[in-house]
Amino acid sequence: QEGVCKANEDTVSARKMALGIAAINQAIKEGKVTQTLRVLLNPAVALCGVVSACAAGYQEQLAALMATKSAKPCWVRHRLADGAEFYLSLQSFEGSWQRPPDGGINTTHLSREEIQVRGGWVTAAHDRQRLWAANAAFVVRLQARLRGFLVRRELAARRSILREQQPAAVRIQACWRGYKQRRAYLERLRYLRANVDAAVKIQAGVRMWQARRRYQERLRYFRRNVSDGMESKSSWECLRGWRRMMLMHARSPPLSIVRRFIHLLEQSQQDFWEESEVLRLQEEVVKRIRANRQLESDLDLMDIKIGLLVKNRITLQEVVCHCKKLTKKNKEQLSEMMSMDKQKGLKSLSKEKRQKLEAYQHLFYLLQTQPVYLARLIFQMPQNKSTKFMESVIFTLYNYASTPREAFLLLQLFKAALQEEISSKVDHVHDILLGNATVIRMVVSFYRNARGQNALQDILGGPVQQVLQDKTLSIRTNPVDIYKAWINQNESQSGQKSQLPYEVSPEQALSYPEVQRRLDISIRNLLVMTDKFVSAITSSVDKIPYGMRYMAKILRTSLAEKFPKASAEDIDKVVGNLLYYRYMNPAVVAPDGFDIVALSAGVTLHPEQRRSLGSIAKVLQHAAARKPFDGDHAHLCGINRYLEETHHKFRRFISAACSVPEPEERFNMDEYSEMVAVAKPVIYITVGELINTHKLLLEHQDSIAPQHGDPLHALLEDLGELPTLQFLLGGARNPWDATEGAALVDTKQMLVDVIQSQPGDSLPEILWTRASEHEEASHARLMHRRALRDAQTPAKLQRSRSLAANSQLSMEEKKRKIIRNLRRLESLGLVDSAHQYQELINELAKDIWNQRRYRQHRKGELLKLRQTLQGLHAKTLFYEEQIDYYNQYIKTCLDNLAASTRLFSSRVSGKNKKLQSLHYTAARLFEKGVLLEIEDLPHSQFRNVIFDIIPCEESGRFQVKAKFMGIDMERFQLHYQDLLQLQYEGVAVMKMFDKAKVNVNLLIFLLNKKFFKK
Repeated sequence: QEGVCKANEDTVSARKMALGIAAINQAIKEGKVTQTLRVLLNPAVALCGVVSACAAGYQEQLAALMATKSAKPCWVRHRLADGAEFYLSLQSFEGSWQRPPDGGINTTHLSREEIQVRGGWVTAAHDRQRLWAANAAFVVRLQARLRGFLVRRELAARRSILREQQPAAVRIQACWRGYKQRRAYLERLRYLRANVDAAVKIQAGVRMWQARRRYQERLRYFRRNVSDGMESKSSWECLRGWRRMMLMHARSPPLSIVRRFIHLLEQSQQDFWEESEVLRLQEEVVKRIRANRQLESDLDLMDIKIGLLVKNRITLQEVVCHCKKLTKKNKEQLSEMMSMDKQKGLKSLSKEKRQKLEAYQHLFYLLQTQPVYLARLIFQMPQNKSTKFMESVIFTLYNYASTPREAFLLLQLFKAALQEEISSKVDHVHDILLGNATVIRMVVSFYRNARGQNALQDILGGPVQQVLQDKTLSIRTNPVDIYKAWINQNESQSGQKSQLPYEVSPEQALSYPEVQRRLDISIRNLLVMTDKFVSAITSSVDKIPYGMRYMAKILRTSLAEKFPKASAEDIDKVVGNLLYYRYMNPAVVAPDGFDIVALSAGVTLHPEQRRSLGSIAKVLQHAAARKPFDGDHAHLCGINRYLEETHHKFRRFISAACSVPEPEERFNMDEYSEMVAVAKPVIYITVGELINTHKLLLEHQDSIAPQHGDPLHALLEDLGELPTLQFLLGGARNPWDATEGAALVDTKQMLVDVIQSQPGDSLPEILWTRASEHEEASHARLMHRRALRDAQTPAKLQRSRSLAANSQLSMEEKKRKIIRNLRRLESLGLVDSAHQYQELINELAKDIWNQRRYRQHRKGELLKLRQTLQGLHAKTLFYEEQIDYYNQYIKTCLDNLAASTRLFSSRVSGKNKKLQSLHYTAARLFEKGVLLEIEDLPHSQFRNVIFDIIPCEESGRFQVKAKFMGIDMERFQLHYQDLLQLQYEGVAVMKMFDKAKVNVNLLIFLLNKKFFKK
């Protein structure tokens, strides 16, 4: 019985263990980690070493093992601890100690041993991980020591290698450092070369600081020692200043003072060189001016001839002949100028001529300083004569404002004339806009051409260049022009007659979407470019010439005073008309005419560019005048808002332009400036201009000087009647006058030689005292030095024969000749022995002072002549470039003529005896669209009309014959260039034989196709 009980217990235990194993397998299949862990901990299974933390590992390992098993049989076998085998059915969960009869065992089902082994692996791995985590610090120390050992061993080996390769390493380092240094040096060099201007400025600043420091140190030294040297220095300076003042301002300077400065009358080698250089430059300038004027005239004529050549109005031989003539003239040298005798006429040595000269000096000085006379005189003459008078006399009278004094006085004239015109001729504030005010026209002409040309280039050069450089820019604001250009483009591209009408109104043209699209594009381009011009103009107030801005200010104040009820906006419109429309607008429309842009020879503005600039100028004009687009320009009404915004910018620009100081402040001039001026004012006026001015003053003296006691009447009365040209220039001179002048010059020159060699208190004392040997030797040395200088002097500057002969005389001989000349001059009333010939001493003092001023003037003249010659040379180069261009053009024409002649000769010689011609009936041309209609001839008769188009010998020229029923009717000369011109001008229809209307575009297409193979 005990054995039976034991067997039953073993069976129950085996069955529970088998069911637990089955539960484990089921949980593994389901993949639930927590379920698998729970059944693994089943006591009936009696698995050892199961840890909850390794549940995921158990599931993964057991699932992987199960995946390798076969799942067909349903019985599993379990081996117990005592070695017995127990079998369990997975379907009925029945257990048996005997092997199933079918003998199949399920290998997919994991046994207890397999689960124990796999679970042991997972648990062991978990235990190892915890062990490593518990001993991490020890492991890290161990790894650190091992790695340290390895690194030290590698470092020792590296050090050994470096010690062995030290020479090579040193050489490599040296090469690398050299490369880096050279690279840094080159980079620094490039940096310095890129900043040369900044470096120069820094160096200049440092040198300036060094120079200022040395100057300050020197100044401190002088201030510390001023008490020691002040007395002697001040005494010497005072003495020198007193002598200079005595020479310049004393009525009768003493002989001792004149003798101190008499050496200044000696002409040094530098004087001769400068004088020779002035003469050479003057001669060269005159030649250049004459040559350039002749070249300009010939080039203008050449332009006309080439233009006529293009239109086949003259022969090519005429142009070639003129071109050869032009080239020959460019290479010729003009003859030297014939100098006039300056001692004739008003400048001759006679009392009458001297008084006349002084009277004219007083007259022109009065006209200069009292502008009211010329201002009134301008309005007494017709408009065409007043403009010529301004250009020929008034601008000359003020030397074209070349000095601050002349600029100040010219502004006073403009101011007086403008105020006079506004007060007497302007009845409404808008009269200046509608009329052509004389003064405003003159002011604009002067400051735009003479003084403001560079200003216009600075202001408008940028935006004008942008317009000219944009080759894709096309601004057309006329709908009809856009429509015709569209039709021409379609017909030229297709070769078919357009079905659209040729003549349309602006409203009809705008009805086409393509025209509207092109117009919108043009308006957008127009506003973009106009805005650039507005920005350039409004931001360049300071670049406008001061005179132009001041006259705008005078115009504004004068209109406000005369029309107090006029609004500020109306007055600003008038001022804006002056500053923009009259001054700037012509330069916008025609920049090539005002040198805004530089064009090379043979290059002109394209008509499309002129059209674009004209459209921009039109918008600017409307904006300045606040004039909206309406009426015929209603299609541009979208621009009106832009015009309103731009007008406000123009008003701010006008206010800024009128904010200028008065000329007295600008030029530092007042009513006392003329009184303290040392140099007398000089004007350069021709005899013809002098006579013309005198004549006008005599004719209108009552109008320009209505007061009887006016100084102008007294001056005109002193001048007397209008002098003749012979009187002013000097006709046949009295030989006594020439002898008189020569005697005076000889006397002064010999007196200079004597005074330099022999001292004395008065002229009679020097002349009557015999010279010592030392004084004779000094005079001889002086003459010897002068002879050496004269030998090196150019022929044009050599002394006259009489002066050269006087140099050969001894000192005593010169004294005797001086005494004889003094007696002669005294008999003429030029000197007086009672005053010890002080008049001659005064003349010498004036000569010394004039010589000093002349040398200063000569230096300035040299600089000005060099600059002028440089400008003339540049102009000559420009003309020569044009000549080269013309020569190249003529050569091309000759080549084309020769090719045409050869072709014609070959045809005539038999290769092609008959020139190719076209024969079309009128009906055929009507079908092609070339012929539109024939007046007084129905379409049914078109088949009886035949047109023969025959090419002529001259290229581009055709003869059109018309036949009616085989009978020659008329002939018509057709020029291809004329057709192109008509197409460019937008003419779509032309007449032939005064009856036949043809389509220009399709006729050009036909000629291109048949004759030019295009």
